[in-house]
Amino acid sequence: MSHPYKKLPPKAFWRKSISSLQTEQVDPVGCFGLQIEKETKVATAGSCFAQHIARHLQSSGFNYYVAEEAHPLLPAAVQKEFNYGTFSARYGNLYTSRQLLQLFKRAFSMFKPCEQVWLHSDGSFRDPFRPNIQPGGFISEEELYFEQQQHLRFVKEMFMNLDVFVFTLGLTECWKDKRDGAVFPLCPGVEGGEFDEAKFEFYNQTVTDVIDDLNEFNILLLDVNPNAKIILTVSPVPLMATAEQETHVLCATTYSKSVLRVAADTVSKKNSNIHYFPSYEIITGNYNRGSYYADDLRNVVEEGVSHVMRLFLKHATTLDLNHHEICSKGEVEIDIEDGAIKAARELVEVECDEELLDR
Repeated sequence: MSHPYKKLPPKAFWRKSISSLQTEQVDPVGCFGLQIEKETKVATAGSCFAQHIARHLQSSGFNYYVAEEAHPLLPAAVQKEFNYGTFSARYGNLYTSRQLLQLFKRAFSMFKPCEQVWLHSDGSFRDPFRPNIQPGGFISEEELYFEQQQHLRFVKEMFMNLDVFVFTLGLTECWKDKRDGAVFPLCPGVEGGEFDEAKFEFYNQTVTDVIDDLNEFNILLLDVNPNAKIILTVSPVPLMATAEQETHVLCATTYSKSVLRVAADTVSKKNSNIHYFPSYEIITGNYNRGSYYADDLRNVVEEGVSHVMRLFLKHATTLDLNHHEICSKGEVEIDIEDGAIKAARELVEVECDEELLDR
């Protein structure tokens, strides 16, 4: 007897594409409609997990685009400490779609938030939209404003000149200013500033919110950079904490990631220049039996990151993986020909503002 399932490829069946394969052989990408070449300017932003993508692109010889660079005489360790090269500009973690949209508007003078500076308990000054970007903070409001304006100029340059923008969606929960709707990466008072119920409120974005944010961002980006392509991913890192009063953090994580996953799928299907890459599924899929998470069940170990990047390089780039090894700090080797993965369960340190919520 004939029926539609008879004509489907192996990837459509759980047994053929999941349970009958070794962990490292699972490939849920399917068809990916974008090819990154060596000279393609690839910019990154988003949650903590986006830093892994930037690191592997750079180490694999691709043109990881950093618009905001440190002075060349600054030692590499200092550059890292001050978050140069962590992302394509020094904007720190952009956890939500609303943060991304507002960053673009600020860079192009379309939005100027009421909240401009936070005073820290140590006497230093912090940028409300990247409070952890400068070790020890800024020594004066003048220094902060000058550096902030310089930063936004680099962000504007980045959006105008990038070829591919990889954005990792991390959270739906955010804290926003009641006066103008500005959203922050951290709740005021955690790393500078003071929490004031009259000024700030908690907000958990809906699917509609995220879809609208991403669509508006895409329209604005294409207006200044008509050939720009976007790759969306969803961070597999669970919430550090939830501000939903009656909700367990596990349920809050499920809600947040579900919203982001549906939103990413929706906008990628309706916009030909937007593509979704399933790094979330690769890390969280039960086929790996939780082996891609560290002992805290939250951070992703290098073996999992390498699986994601092996498939990213295979499907989203022109790299010939049959003659290439992905190495990270000399400790991770991936042999594509026999599918063997030799990886220490080490944890590569990333900058994550959210961790300050549970110090």
